[in-house]
Amino acid sequence: MRGERSGRLTAGSRTLAEILDAAARGRFPAPDGGTTVVPQPSRRDAGVIAFTAHSVVFTDEDPDWVRSTLASLDCDELAAAMNPRFLASFLARTGRFTDTIDLLTVAGSLPGDPPLELRELADPDHPRVRSARARRDDVRVWATDGGVVVLGRGVAGRWETAIEVDEDVRHRGLGRALATAARHLVPPGASVWSQQAAGNARSVRAFQAAGYRPVGAEALLIAH
Repeated sequence: MRGERSGRLTAGSRTLAEILDAAARGRFPAPDGGTTVVPQPSRRDAGVIAFTAHSVVFTDEDPDWVRSTLASLDCDELAAAMNPRFLASFLARTGRFTDTIDLLTVAGSLPGDPPLELRELADPDHPRVRSARARRDDVRVWATDGGVVVLGRGVAGRWETAIEVDEDVRHRGLGRALATAARHLVPPGASVWSQQAAGNARSVRAFQAAGYRPVGAEALLIAH
């Protein structure tokens, strides 16, 4: 079987939080073509993170099911955990849904005040904020003319940020400034993560211009 031939599906000895913390510091799982299965960090969060030549599946499902499903796929072993057929089986088994496979990026905190004037919103009613509250804890929101930056605790308790820029003020560097602001808003020494849809080139460029480093791809399975 394809999965048996690689022989590299293992139960993780580290938690997902520990794996993410190491990745934020540039220490990634060994690029051995394997897949590591770790427990979900919470009832809310399950999914797959693909690093270079190594994937991490975080789920409370039986690891033997993950092994057999990956082994049944007729595809490149390095891509199996992100193969649409595996993800479809994963979604069907868990009764969850997903939006897309995201580029997963991370940056370290920055000292001092953000590079633009922000005002925190106490009770914001914004589509980006409603989405964040469904997927993150301790969500806080700041606004500036033409945009918002959202910060909260997401997968495995990591700090996550998202931004929104009004259409009529795009192409002026506001996205980069908002993404940079998030690095000033997290506690000193912390890392801040962000996901960008692979096709959203403007968002990818803004976050990379703000110093966020690509570390992998993530498919987050969301509970109904």
